[in-house]
Amino acid sequence: MTKSKKEFPKALPLKKLIGPSFIILALGLGSGEVILWPYLASNYGLGIAWGAVIGITFQYFMNMEIERYALVKGESVFVGIAKFWKLAPAWFIFSTFLGFGIPGIIAASAKVFSSIVGFEDHRFVAIGFLVLIGLILSAGKTVYGMMERITKTIILLGVPFVFILVILLTDGADWVALSQGVVGLGEGYRFMPEGIVLATFLGAFAYAGAGGNLNLTQSIYIKEKGYGMGKYAQKISGLFKILKNEKKIDLEGKDFEITPESKKRFNVWWRRVSIEHAIVFWLIGAISILLLMILAYATTYGVEGTAEGINFVIHEGSAIGAVIGPWAGVLFLIVVVIMLFQTQLGVMDSTSRIMAENLAITKIKNGKDANVCLSRIYFGFVWAQIAFGSLLFLLNFSEPKTLIVLGAVINAFAMFVHVGLVTYLNQKALPKFARARLWRKLIMGLIFAFFGFFSIIVIIDKLF
Repeated sequence: MTKSKKEFPKALPLKKLIGPSFIILALGLGSGEVILWPYLASNYGLGIAWGAVIGITFQYFMNMEIERYALVKGESVFVGIAKFWKLAPAWFIFSTFLGFGIPGIIAASAKVFSSIVGFEDHRFVAIGFLVLIGLILSAGKTVYGMMERITKTIILLGVPFVFILVILLTDGADWVALSQGVVGLGEGYRFMPEGIVLATFLGAFAYAGAGGNLNLTQSIYIKEKGYGMGKYAQKISGLFKILKNEKKIDLEGKDFEITPESKKRFNVWWRRVSIEHAIVFWLIGAISILLLMILAYATTYGVEGTAEGINFVIHEGSAIGAVIGPWAGVLFLIVVVIMLFQTQLGVMDSTSRIMAENLAITKIKNGKDANVCLSRIYFGFVWAQIAFGSLLFLLNFSEPKTLIVLGAVINAFAMFVHVGLVTYLNQKALPKFARARLWRKLIMGLIFAFFGFFSIIVIIDKLF
């Protein structure tokens, strides 16, 4: 049956496009920005700052290619990839659950919180936090709208707070070290310090932004906001309101006539979403990472005990308290707890969306379930991740940094896979006028090779 074709919509003003990039940015705050890059700065200095800048730049280009597909096709990249690779839904469910079911982010939040209130065992705090996240997500009628409001608020309050601390606690020498680190000049090394753990560096690189399959949710959020051909897509948020009644799901996008006007409209959309993502995701993201790195460097570099887990964060709080006042140190740790918690909240939402949509794709393709209650699948994955994380804590797998690095290495390999898949998808499925230019294709090839090479090196390093 031939699909009826729709008109390619006019582009919205830039100020109305702000939103999805805040969510994808916030997904990285608790892993790369708050934990791994500051940890590296605390232990190896600021000479590795170049990696953070390149990492988030890589993710900018990755995210834009993911957005490109959703703008033109009005469907997520998961739907597109499943059309040429039958096992894609199973892969995305497996790699997403494995990569993000490991509860390192919430373990970090719970450990910092426990240090504030004086609890010795953070495992049960972490389990309580996981259950609270499940209740928050289960209570929201429109999860996307709630997530967008939460992430905007925390980023717009948290980043200025960190900036004020940086101004109060750093000096000229710290800023010189940061500027040199951006171009790879460290204290006694260039680019990579001796003794750095490759798995930790790769994990930080993968988490300079969202990381893993989370980048792919950008296509879901673009569709959810109705950008480009997503205007005609069935919105998942509306389906969350339907818990008792099943509803037929149409995950595929609509086609449009290729005319000079539709080409012009696409180009306007592309320019505006590129600017929006560059400002919100790349610029604010890069500033956030660098500020948190220089703060960790100024307060904990050279201090004993920073190499052990995430103790450097607690040391940061003590150093801030010693200079400004105890209240400032406690406030910093509270902000860290909140940022980590909201990151886990966002991760749980996004990963459950990924897995729910892919399971729905499988059911629909098999023809067994024309009517699928997407909300039930979504909440099933939410609570399955909570159960899995709680089990790991009960089995005493609870060291935050170890869990975060393990998850990050898995997600780095998942990024290697999805960069290749999305690049192929766009070349195969999009009309010529909407495909990436040669220089962008070369950048995507470089990113693909980087994650593939480093993933192999880390695997060999761990196995042999």
